[in-house]
Amino acid sequence: MFSEIETPHPEPRTPDPGPRTWWRWAIPFAVVPVLVLLAYGFSTDPRAIPSPLIGKPAPLFKLQSFDGNQISLAELRGKVVVLNFWASWCYPACYEEAPVLEGGWREYERRGAIVLGVDIQDTQEAALKFINRFTLTFPNAPDPTGKVSVEYGVYGVPETFFIDRRGMIRKKHVGAVTEPVFREWVEKLLKEDA
Repeated sequence: MFSEIETPHPEPRTPDPGPRTWWRWAIPFAVVPVLVLLAYGFSTDPRAIPSPLIGKPAPLFKLQSFDGNQISLAELRGKVVVLNFWASWCYPACYEEAPVLEGGWREYERRGAIVLGVDIQDTQEAALKFINRFTLTFPNAPDPTGKVSVEYGVYGVPETFFIDRRGMIRKKHVGAVTEPVFREWVEKLLKEDA
């Protein structure tokens, strides 16, 4: 008879705790901060970003309007100014707010409020087509060098600044201006003394 020979059973192998195990845990831990930042970004309103210019004098500028007139912010002192940065390629926001700005201009001009449009990063032909499309009668000027938009910290269009009679920036609105926002701020600033 054959005697039973015990063959050794191989010992179970334990995984090598080398670099591959480290990477298995590093990747999920690296993803967590990214997910937290994304969640924060999606939960915040970009319009809520405060402007450092609120409560400070509006940067002065002179521009030549599309109809050839000189526009000087300093000469508008004593009036409420609604300064709107826009572009013809800004769709749909600039298209939505154009009738609001024109309507506000027509309603409040006699009471001492000025709507002033500054066209940025645009061609003259496209800007004039936009102005004609909405029959805009308030002053509009190009900012060919971008200097004015840089001084106001504009990072996208449309952006609107409400400037009081003393030349102080009181409100910055990011996105299309609605009629309630326009009316609220213009009425508020018109009631204040110069």
